[in-house]
Amino acid sequence: MPKPIVLIAEELSPATVDALGPDFDVRSVDGTDRPALLAALADAAAILVRSATRVDAEAIAAAPSLKVIARAGVGLDNVDIKSATTAGVMVVNAPTSNIISAAELTIGHILSLARHIPAGHSSLSGGQWKRSKYTGVELFEKTIGIIGLGRIGALITARMQAFGTNVIAYDPYVTSARAQQLGVTLVPLDELLATSDFVTIHMPKTPETTGMISDGQLALMKPTSFIVNVARGGLIDEEALHRALVSKTIAGAGLDVFVSEPPTDSPLLALDNVVVTPHLGASTDEAQEKAGVSVARSVRLALSGELVPDAVNVAGGVIDPTVRPGIPLMEKLGQIFSGLAHNSPVTNVDVEVRGEIVEFDVSVLKLAALKGIFTNIVSETVSYVNAPLLAEQRGLPIRLMTDPISDEYRNLLTIRGGLSDGSQISVSGTLTGTKQTEKVVEINGYDVEVPIADHLIVLIYTDRPGIVAIYGKEFGDAGINIAGMQISRREAGGQALSVLTVDSPVPEGLLEKVRVAIDADLLREIDITE
Repeated sequence: MPKPIVLIAEELSPATVDALGPDFDVRSVDGTDRPALLAALADAAAILVRSATRVDAEAIAAAPSLKVIARAGVGLDNVDIKSATTAGVMVVNAPTSNIISAAELTIGHILSLARHIPAGHSSLSGGQWKRSKYTGVELFEKTIGIIGLGRIGALITARMQAFGTNVIAYDPYVTSARAQQLGVTLVPLDELLATSDFVTIHMPKTPETTGMISDGQLALMKPTSFIVNVARGGLIDEEALHRALVSKTIAGAGLDVFVSEPPTDSPLLALDNVVVTPHLGASTDEAQEKAGVSVARSVRLALSGELVPDAVNVAGGVIDPTVRPGIPLMEKLGQIFSGLAHNSPVTNVDVEVRGEIVEFDVSVLKLAALKGIFTNIVSETVSYVNAPLLAEQRGLPIRLMTDPISDEYRNLLTIRGGLSDGSQISVSGTLTGTKQTEKVVEINGYDVEVPIADHLIVLIYTDRPGIVAIYGKEFGDAGINIAGMQISRREAGGQALSVLTVDSPVPEGLLEKVRVAIDADLLREIDITE
């Protein structure tokens, strides 16, 4: 089998290639050379980029085999996430690769503003000695206001506390318990702006946060205070900031990011109370290597069919090791569920998770169920990315239900749904033993316990003597070996359900012959696709 092709479109560290390993055909292309990029994408399974390569709808359409787009960094402005999602392509980035570098650069900006380091250097290198002009302030006992107390905000908190500062923060999504753990006081935004000596912003750029610091907010700040932004350009209204700096409403600003980059025409560059850097937040050797290695690992996971927890267009989060074995089981249950439905439209789906496992985040199991349900019933490739989109397009509501109580098994996973004719179907499974064997333990209300195999046959018929002999002979005469079998019934002479595992696919004509021979109410062959 040929190795999957992984395309590297920009310069990445040697450690990135090492992290990919020997299982891929790694090729390089200049991502800024558009014709070369589109040609190289024709047979690529993955592409790794930084910020210069545009992976837009055209590029994605040129890559029919593409499974994953990996951005070795945080920002994704150069990736069309919507088009990737529609095409079932996973988009991954390296959200934590630069957090230390960004936090340290923030500290650098704060120190530069407090002690006039860039201006003092420029003056002295120009032959001047103006000690009195560059008198600064100590950080000791100053108030640092952090807008956005996420991972970077927490790192800055720890570093600024070492300077003997008082740290306050505004973040509507952080609990008081978390803030207390960090030694931070949560305050409203207006109070933070009014009382801080240094304000630093660490928020994502969204329609709600764009321009969140403008004339009104800057007017609240003290004339001796400074503001720093190394997060995203546009969080501070640059025109309003210019007015505040010129009028001395605030003392100064440190900026690493801008609305338009490079900011060649920005009037902010001409001000002597501004410290600027050219978007250096992630520009350290360590951050670049972490980003490349991180996305290389994500590519390996994605191309092996596993869920990547940090994928930006996949619902979910960090997957606990206790939950992880349930993902492939739930996918297979989804395939069995759709096989039971056959060609009948499904009107609703409930994914039920019972047992000890619900102590953890099991939302990924809902995603796995959807992937399994659609795997064998749609023409396009189904992934963790586009499975929710396929459900939405078909108007299929799906609910996740959890219960810590599981009477018979340690953990029990169930997919239950309604069909357009008003009937219900269900399938349940569990993992048993030290080898975590995947088993089906319930189908349509009948209790069974059958290891999941590549080929399953489910029969429902009226229980009577000789039935097993009839279908056993039919399969035997056709050379179909029955590897395992279990029969479940609710009462003698009533309905019975048989589940067979067979070693090879069963011809459609043979299934119909068996159905007629035993007058089966239901007969389904279900092939499990890995």
